[in-house]
Amino acid sequence: MKVTFVLPVASLSGGIRVIAIYAKALSERGHEVTLVSQPYPSPSLRRKIKSFITGKGWPVTPKIPSHLDGLGLDHRIIDKYRPMLESDIPDADVVVATWWETAEWVNALSAAKGVKMYFIQGHEVFPYCPVDRVVATYKMPLHKITISKWLVDLMRVEYGESDVVLVSNSVDHQQFFSVPRGKQHRPTIGILYHEEPLKGVDVALQVISLLEEKFPTLRVIAFGSFAATGVFNLPANLEFYLSPDQDSIRDLYSQCDVWLSASRSEGFNLTAIEAMACRTPLVSTRTGWPVEAISCFKNGVLADIDDIDALARGVEHILTLDESEWREVSEMAFQTVASSSWESSARLFETALDNAFVSNLPDQRAR
Repeated sequence: MKVTFVLPVASLSGGIRVIAIYAKALSERGHEVTLVSQPYPSPSLRRKIKSFITGKGWPVTPKIPSHLDGLGLDHRIIDKYRPMLESDIPDADVVVATWWETAEWVNALSAAKGVKMYFIQGHEVFPYCPVDRVVATYKMPLHKITISKWLVDLMRVEYGESDVVLVSNSVDHQQFFSVPRGKQHRPTIGILYHEEPLKGVDVALQVISLLEEKFPTLRVIAFGSFAATGVFNLPANLEFYLSPDQDSIRDLYSQCDVWLSASRSEGFNLTAIEAMACRTPLVSTRTGWPVEAISCFKNGVLADIDDIDALARGVEHILTLDESEWREVSEMAFQTVASSSWESSARLFETALDNAFVSNLPDQRAR
């Protein structure tokens, strides 16, 4: 098949990473894959002028790295940050929207661009998005694939979409792994650092502040794709790693006694499954995949969104386990994800595309 993915700005986000995995897998399976994305938006003229007159120079549009870099895929970036047009998208058998705004563009395409799919990686009714338009995309006549059971249920209950294909995200066990291990000599928490409010780093930092009173030698490991801007006061015991490579991320997970996720919204939560593959128990809010995966006090702990005290109690529980008890929870965390594989998920994704294409063959002949 000829498959086109229509993307917003390609970046180092988890959503782009998942798309990159499937695009590469489809290409290796003999499909002709094209990815079309927007460039990073240029600064406004007003911002450029302000920068110039304040002595900071004329700003240029940055070229940001993405998970598509170096994969050898046909990745086309359009001329400027704008809605995509029919002429931007190649003719194909299947065309896949990957974000609410791309769903609008894909829905407007002619049949020549392929059977229209919508890969839903989250419920994108975020405060910074036009909610009415986002909601409308979930009701569009697009073949839908999503990544977690809660999103399948949401699409059915909220939007009347009963034919949504579930292709769960996974983990690469050759990339994220750990031999059986014990607790750290110094109690250690890991977090993903992202200043987007939905990621809940403000909550995580408050949890850490509470725990410092009981664990004076507490160590905190954090990594993220963007440097801290100073919007939060970071604790002195926090070690921050900017855009570490994948091998380094595995090592960071494996240095933690517990991984803390305080997100307010998650479509899936890739760091959670990766940490558990590295035998790190998880303490998480009830968002995304952890709701399906965590059995409280067996492989981790769940807490309500924004419940700082409950999250702190969950982390404290893991940190105060004795050596044998911690090893047991660590092993349970690992076993929870042991059978998961991107190879299996990629086959399911390919099957979903193929089934949608075959179901539309009469339409294909008529075009």
